[in-house]
Amino acid sequence: MKNKAVCVLAGFLLFIGFSSCKQKAKKSAPDETVVSGKITLVADESFQPIVDEEAYVFEHLNPKAKPDILYRSENGALRLLLNDSVRFAILSRELNADETKILTDRTLPPVVNRFAIDAIALIVNQASNDTLITVSEIKKMLNGETKTGTNIVFDNPNSSLVRYLKEFSGNKDFKLKNIYSVKTNKEVIKYISQHPQAIGITGFSWLNDPDADYADAVKKVKIVAVKDENSKSAPNQYFKPSQNTLALNQYPLIRGLYIVNCTGKMGLGSGFAYFVLGERGQRIILRSGILPDDIPEREINIKHNY
Repeated sequence: MKNKAVCVLAGFLLFIGFSSCKQKAKKSAPDETVVSGKITLVADESFQPIVDEEAYVFEHLNPKAKPDILYRSENGALRLLLNDSVRFAILSRELNADETKILTDRTLPPVVNRFAIDAIALIVNQASNDTLITVSEIKKMLNGETKTGTNIVFDNPNSSLVRYLKEFSGNKDFKLKNIYSVKTNKEVIKYISQHPQAIGITGFSWLNDPDADYADAVKKVKIVAVKDENSKSAPNQYFKPSQNTLALNQYPLIRGLYIVNCTGKMGLGSGFAYFVLGERGQRIILRSGILPDDIPEREINIKHNY
């Protein structure tokens, strides 16, 4: 078991040890444990495919566990967390100092763990001739420094993706006429599948094993390869997002997926966190096409026939 999962498990065992030493003042069974009960958590809607898969398997293994997942934009998810409407969140970044202080002052110090690495993918219609782009060209495109008739499409203005693009480009406000926001990553993919003169920006996880309602759209788009001219290892090479290019730090547009646990107890939230950070949860991420934070080991048995 990897370090993060071991730390969570160690805390769980320590909690059990302390609990066994307490006097049994109450005979009633607890309403919530690490594998049972109910909890409401919020997740960045950009990661719905992978969070849904993790929750599905977790509930299948623990029938008494009932996590209720709210999907919101990054701003919406943070608002729920900081207002104490929820105490467990899945985000695309770590909390900053001010956010951490707000929670700590409420005696809800956050426990933050990265559990996966996703890529920001640029997609075009299958009919498009655009297959290569550089990091500097992306920045110029987002800042309106290049003359182009290509429409740039991403999900809603409050998303983690837009926040990432603003930090990446140094542009605090996208007001260019050719930059459009829709509502979801699915809508971005569907738009690009119908418009050859457009480029979409979406989370890579949405392009792997898509649901039936947009699988046909995924077949009609292709991923653009990106070159980072400032890369120390491969400044002249173009890369598409994949588990290999993410693991080797070759693809330049990446972001982490983080669990933020403010429950302050060994309840269902901690149980779900332990599952996602553990071997089975990491294998789910590995199969999804994005990169798990701790790549599970694979055992290979070699038989010799003499």
